[in-house]
Amino acid sequence: MHYYILEYVTGENYLEERMKFRKEHLNHATEYFNEGYLKLGGAIDSANEAVLVFKADSDKIAKTFAENDPYVKNGLVKAWTVKKWNVVIGN
Repeated sequence: MHYYILEYVTGENYLEERMKFRKEHLNHATEYFNEGYLKLGGAIDSANEAVLVFKADSDKIAKTFAENDPYVKNGLVKAWTVKKWNVVIGN
């Protein structure tokens, strides 16, 4: 198992539009959390960015999460990336 960081860059209308999709987004995240894949997630500072940390065998879990996230599907996230995180301490 490896850690993967999903980074979001939110769009200009994110704060105004997110309430329309927040419940659906949180339900989506809760499914991955309950399955043991999603470990942490949340916005950074002014919500221009967000980070979600996954633990899985490959980056496919994090990529599938993003591709099916209501925030991404509805244009609230303008860019996202998945990076493998080589955890040395706390693994």
